[in-house]
Amino acid sequence: MRKVIVGSVLGVLVAVAAVYVAALGYLWATQRSHVFRPGIGPLDLVNSTVASYMRDETIRTGDGLALLSWYAPAKPGHRTIVYFHGNAGTLGDRHERVLTYLERGFGVLLVGYRGYGGNPGEPTETGLYDDGRAHLDWLAAQGLRPDELVLYGESLGSAVATQLATERKAAALVLEAPFASVLLSARARYPLFAFDWVIKDKFANVDKIDRINMPLFVIHGALDRVTPQRFGRMVFERAREPKAASWPSGAGHNDLLQFGMVEAVTRFLDGLSAPVSKAG
Repeated sequence: MRKVIVGSVLGVLVAVAAVYVAALGYLWATQRSHVFRPGIGPLDLVNSTVASYMRDETIRTGDGLALLSWYAPAKPGHRTIVYFHGNAGTLGDRHERVLTYLERGFGVLLVGYRGYGGNPGEPTETGLYDDGRAHLDWLAAQGLRPDELVLYGESLGSAVATQLATERKAAALVLEAPFASVLLSARARYPLFAFDWVIKDKFANVDKIDRINMPLFVIHGALDRVTPQRFGRMVFERAREPKAASWPSGAGHNDLLQFGMVEAVTRFLDGLSAPVSKAG
């Protein structure tokens, strides 16, 4: 009888282990479908609210991809916001988010990622970093200096903006609803399955933010259920000065526009020292 019980227990344990390993393998194989949710193209600038400000630009990456992005030059005395959007949709979904900046004279480069909005390639962490570098190189080729640029990262885009801020100079870094890392976000959702060696695209903002040497602004809603605010606070606390933040108590992940986000970001940017005058 005892052997039968032991055998039954072992059988159950083996079955549980098999299910666990299978689930872990499934999450490992499909994780990029959770991290990246690209919208399809083609992008329609003509019918967007920013059509009178922006134009299509094709920007080539170091590995030979031609990415469609949208660009509006800044008015005199204003900086250009390099906008890295979140994990879902396309840059075409962000025109309402940048319209007020355009109306106030800021330039905007809405960065088109590989694999998003009809662009070629497949999104990965290293791929998105390469896309960001290509866009900054393109702006430099247009004659823009680092002190005329603001790196802006929305959600997943916060990781691209943060990485570039460790490599390049800019006037400031703005992070909207940033996460600490994919690993910590995964542990919050899948505590039994999230291990560092399982994660392919780490996007570890919290491990990089203390290397940033430029003014930082973070805005993150208290009711964010996609990227809990505690992650944004973690990033903010580890960052060096000068830094500022806004923590709207009624805001979630996608509704920060309704809680004064543009006004808060604009106040922060207006408080920066003016760009160095160009010799003329």
